[in-house]
Amino acid sequence: MTLEVLLPFVVIAAIAGYFQTVTGFGLGMIVMGATSGLEVAPVASVAAVVSLMMLANSAVALPGKLKHLDMSVIVATVLGIVPAAAVGVLLLDVLSARAASVLSIALGLLVCIGGLSLVLCPRQRKTLSSRGSFFISGVLSGLCGGLFGIPGPPVIYQCYRQPLPAVAIRNMLILLFAVTSGMRTIFVTLQGTMNVEILALTAWSIPAVAVATYAGRRWPLPVSPAGMRRLAFVTLVLIGGGLIASELI
Repeated sequence: MTLEVLLPFVVIAAIAGYFQTVTGFGLGMIVMGATSGLEVAPVASVAAVVSLMMLANSAVALPGKLKHLDMSVIVATVLGIVPAAAVGVLLLDVLSARAASVLSIALGLLVCIGGLSLVLCPRQRKTLSSRGSFFISGVLSGLCGGLFGIPGPPVIYQCYRQPLPAVAIRNMLILLFAVTSGMRTIFVTLQGTMNVEILALTAWSIPAVAVATYAGRRWPLPVSPAGMRRLAFVTLVLIGGGLIASELI
């Protein structure tokens, strides 16, 4: 593991960890998109590292924040996440071996859609959605999480439609991302593909993510929610668009 790989990876991870803490999402999208665009490490390895980093981020961000969450909604979403995450991991194996360009374009599209979902804010409902709709969002997010370690836009869109305080939505997202990352890590370990490269990148990245997460909780950016969404939109679209353009060119 060379310094040329470790240094940019750790810097990207720290930025993404801070971003995740102040917005509730973004860690996986930024790390996957930026490292893939810079060709720092293979997509499958980075996805495994992202899952472990998101678990570390959640361990720092969530303590004491779960008492106001609707656990029936969480359970319905998790029931969709678990099987779909397994399918996503298997699909990643196939695409990595046979269609690497398709995989990169799909990742770029997912990152761009994640950015667009921030500025095209869903209309907030007056009542909570049905448990079935949470299950479907869990299936879609589990598939994205299995493929790239990024639960992604489906669950973000679903949560932001709900008549809940912003802090509750943010904590719900971090918890669901943690569940997806945990399931994905279990599947990858059972496959026997949790290799030394993944563990080394994780070992260097987790302290950076933990420090950045603490900084995000202690010193959030002095930016309005609307300004934060616009900043996130520009960042993610640039990363995703760059990935797509590089593959098409």
